[in-house]
Amino acid sequence: MMGLTIGKVAEHAGVNVDTLRYYERQAVIGKPVRNGSNYRLYPEDTIRRVRFVKRAQELGFSLTEIKELLELRVSKNASCANVRDQALAKVDSLNEKIRSLQSMRRVLVKLANECSDDGPVGDCPILDALDEKGRVR
Repeated sequence: MMGLTIGKVAEHAGVNVDTLRYYERQAVIGKPVRNGSNYRLYPEDTIRRVRFVKRAQELGFSLTEIKELLELRVSKNASCANVRDQALAKVDSLNEKIRSLQSMRRVLVKLANECSDDGPVGDCPILDALDEKGRVR
């Protein structure tokens, strides 16, 4: 019975063993076979798969989305257009997050500009805006 231990896969893929266990529970990587001592033994291509997952996460894909991409990769009926559609959907999602972050930034800058450095904390417009009596604008 040949295969790589969880430690070797983690080392070569640049993750920790807890990450591999998590990916296994989330079905992002397959369940490995177990040897006589009950150690996990992963096929060598697990390293490539984990690296794929990490690169996709760096681009903002969730594990659910990554599983969909991995399924497209092995699907006989999928095309590159299906993958492009997933990427474009992620771009739309990222654009929405950027708009939301820019809006939060504008509000925080406005509140910080309204704040007097030497005023009492009881009159702080930032705290007032975060309190129930205030309203974030």
